[in-house]
Amino acid sequence: MYRNPIFLALDLPRIDAAEALARKVSAHVGGLKLGLEFFCAHGHHGVHEIAKLGLPIFLDLKLHDIPNTVAAAMQAIHVLEPAIVTVHAAGGRAMMEDAKAAAGEHCKVVAITVLTSLDAADLARTGIAGSPPDQALRLADLAHSAGLDGIVCSGHEVAAVHNQWKDGFFVVPGLRPAQAGATDQKRTVTPREARDAGASVLVIGRPISRAEDPVAAVRAIEATL
Repeated sequence: MYRNPIFLALDLPRIDAAEALARKVSAHVGGLKLGLEFFCAHGHHGVHEIAKLGLPIFLDLKLHDIPNTVAAAMQAIHVLEPAIVTVHAAGGRAMMEDAKAAAGEHCKVVAITVLTSLDAADLARTGIAGSPPDQALRLADLAHSAGLDGIVCSGHEVAAVHNQWKDGFFVVPGLRPAQAGATDQKRTVTPREARDAGASVLVIGRPISRAEDPVAAVRAIEATL
């Protein structure tokens, strides 16, 4: 589907900087991920501008609301023709079903399970018992039963989820090359480890966007795959 599994996270506040970075590495990535920071700053216009580069667009909006509102939001972004859109699995089965029903024909809807910035202690503070892998598997089952295309999970969970959902589409963020630090991500793996475990898409941001030479950085990651 994509020429390679690397999706660059363009979470930059300035559209000119985002476009320049995307153009620079466009030959070495399979798509571009636009998250909340970018979308809140630039909206539909910004997405249209980035889409001119001709790469698949992953809108990481993490929609989470009542089913009717999420369905209406999905319909509102049809014109942007995203390849992938995220919703929160915690929104429940009905919300996910309505999100998928309202999505464009060629748009994959994937559910956020457990954010890679959270660990077991964080989950416990929100009232969720069990480990992040336990919760990710529960939410993956729910997303599967709701008819979604796949989920977003950390590299620590993707092998177990892939084992129970053979034809699922798995997005893995929070990746760090072996030589990079984890920063605010608590559950990281390398891009190669995630790919070997069954990841369909590898979302990588700061190791590329903040590198002295972004092209060299992405090529180094590409070489490990």
